[in-house]
Amino acid sequence: MNLLKQSTLSIIVLTLSLTGCKTPQKEESFVEKSEKAHEKEIFNNQEAVQFDIKIEFGGTERMDATMTLLTNSSKGLIEFKNGSKIIYNKDQVFYSPDVPSEKSVRFDAYTWAYFFMFPNKMSDGGTIWNPYENPATNKEQFETQKLTFESGIGDAPDDWYVVYSNTETHLIEQLAYIVTAKSKKEEAEKEPHGIQYKDFQTVNGIPIATKWQFCSWNEKDEFGETIGNANLSNIKFISVEPDTFTPGKDFKTI
Repeated sequence: MNLLKQSTLSIIVLTLSLTGCKTPQKEESFVEKSEKAHEKEIFNNQEAVQFDIKIEFGGTERMDATMTLLTNSSKGLIEFKNGSKIIYNKDQVFYSPDVPSEKSVRFDAYTWAYFFMFPNKMSDGGTIWNPYENPATNKEQFETQKLTFESGIGDAPDDWYVVYSNTETHLIEQLAYIVTAKSKKEEAEKEPHGIQYKDFQTVNGIPIATKWQFCSWNEKDEFGETIGNANLSNIKFISVEPDTFTPGKDFKTI
């Protein structure tokens, strides 16, 4: 065998060997698919997002405000229509004395921002994901997993979420959750709630739900009676001013 033929044969053998040993591509996880669908990378490349939000429960207005949030979720501002403000800076919360409800300041500071940011916070440190068996009749429409948190994460590490991702788009369309900020986990689990994210609009290439429908929820019957609604409008990505998240001299802290 001459040198050229020997070299050609060696290349063919080596190529077949490498092809046979090729590592199978890793399947994307539940979180990875959803974060990609929600364009997390594009979202994180923006500095801040701003939108108007109106929330009502039981026919009563709960909030009418403009929210400004850094996309890394470290700082946020809620500015109510009467000019009062709530500001959070990591784990610190500041608020003007004329806020609509002083007793719910800390809840308002973090909860609505988290519901908005949820698709971009799924792989945050301290998140724990486990399979969840969805018993619903429309279970083919959704992939579901349960989110819990490591001890000491956030204001309410005992909170949990059942997360529903559309099997075709991988967008997060539904959440079930408990809130333990004002009660023990055992009490909160007696009355879990749900959110259905609807009317997605694309802003700067990012799908954002403009309507949130709050419902009752239980493991057997899942999403039940509507108890509230939130409507988002004027959604835009912005650059913030140096004093955007600076509290006034008369602000209180909690």
